[in-house]
This record gives sequence, structure tokens and C-alpha cells, in this order.
Amino acid sequence: MFKKKGLIVAVVAALLMALAACGGKSTETSSSSSGGGEAKKKIVVGTDAAFAPFEYMEKGKIVGFDADLLDAVMKEAGLDYELKNVGWDPLFASLQSKEIDMGISGITITDERKQTYDFSTPYFEATQVILVKEGSPVKNALDLKGKTIGVQNSTTGQEAAEKLFGKGNHIKKFETTVVAIMEMLNGGVEAVITDNAVANEYVKNNPKKKLKVIEDPKNFTYEYYGMIFPKDSELKAKVDEALKKVMDSGKYAEIYKKWFGKEPNMARLTQQQ
Repeated sequence: MFKKKGLIVAVVAALLMALAACGGKSTETSSSSSGGGEAKKKIVVGTDAAFAPFEYMEKGKIVGFDADLLDAVMKEAGLDYELKNVGWDPLFASLQSKEIDMGISGITITDERKQTYDFSTPYFEATQVILVKEGSPVKNALDLKGKTIGVQNSTTGQEAAEKLFGKGNHIKKFETTVVAIMEMLNGGVEAVITDNAVANEYVKNNPKKKLKVIEDPKNFTYEYYGMIFPKDSELKAKVDEALKKVMDSGKYAEIYKKWFGKEPNMARLTQQQ
């Protein structure tokens, strides 16, 4: 009789544990969803927040033209997202491993990159320029022959320099453009090749550094930035559709004017789409 009672208690206890486990599973599902439906996936977006005015850190927050444009596009697409500062080289690696869903960081669309990644339609027109100290004899890109040039590693600035002057120790590669500029100010390089908007922003914000920007459309062609995705990403189509609506609505021009103080050349940009 005592043994039978103990068996009944054990069975009841097992049933209660099973019910508790089922109840716990049901609560977990409902807490991660809205209105009984499946919760929206948060899109993780990577960037390198050291590329003002496109993305940089201010009071612990990522701000800039890219950050504002991304916010407008994701709201238009109805997508929840998180923008993470992952660094330049890690951004590309994280896309390949699919640790992040997409990236935005002033990334130029190139044929080489398109072999590995997908890009949105172009959202910004840029070109490479030369940044030198005031008083420098450099007037165009060809004047850099025989000089030491600073570039950000794995960028189109590096590609432009190597295309003109070949690979070698005369081209010094740095983690960020700002570090390359600091090296120039310290005498380690004689010029820096970088994107026009970045160079102009640095000169504007640092007048005491006495630097000047040299444009050379003959040797530096136009290039276009795009948001970047892993190959065959289903997210690209949604982003492209939302980006077009943001551009057509005038919101893009509003964001552009906020960060660059002038109207964008929409005609030339839309020709690339």
C-alpha cells in the first residue's frame, strides 16, 4: 500500500512537470511576437563609423548621412533594424559569414565586389580627390609620382593610387582615412587619396590644419555608393523599392542638403539606377 501511494505521487508529479514545461514554451512564443503573429526579424546592418560625414560616432551614437538615409529607407520598407559599428574589413567578412544582413558605409560599387556581394541601386555619387598640405606643389594626380601616398586599406582610394603608380612601399595603407591624414600631418606621407566628401568635410572641420583638396576629373572617374548584401539576399529587393520611394519623395534631397549644404545631382544619380 505504501509503495502504491508513492507510485501515484510520482506519476502526478511527472504530469505536473510536463504541464509546466508546455506552459513555459507557450509563454516564450507569445512574448517574442506581436498580436499572436510571428515577431519581425531585426535586420542587423554593419558600418565603419570612422568615415565622416557618412558615418561617425557622436556621444556614443552612430550619426551621419548614411545613418539618416538608412533610417528613412528602413522606415519606408517597414523593417526593424540595428546599426552596428563593426569596422571596415570586418564588415565584408561579416557579410560573407552572414553575421550581419547588410552594410552601409560609403561603399563604392565595383565589378570586383559584385562578384562576392549584392548591392542596392546607387544612392551617392563620389570621386577620389587628393588631400595635401597648403603650399604643396601638387596640382593633379600625376604630380604624386615619386611621392609617398596615404590611403585607407581596401578602398577605391587605394585602387586609384595603385592604378596610377603601381603597388609598392610608396603607397601606405591605413585602417581609416583619418589615420592616413594624421600620418600626413606628421610628415609620414606627402598626400592622401580619398573620397571627395570625406576630404572636404575634414578640411571644413579642421581649418587650423591648413589642408587643401585637389580635384582631378581627368585621372579620377565618378563612382557610386550602394548598400551591400550577401550574395542572393532577399532583402535587396525590399531595400531597392524603399530607396526609390525615399528618393522620389524628396526625402533623400532633404537628408543630402542637411549633410552637404547643397542639392544633390539627382539626374546623374538616377541614370545609374
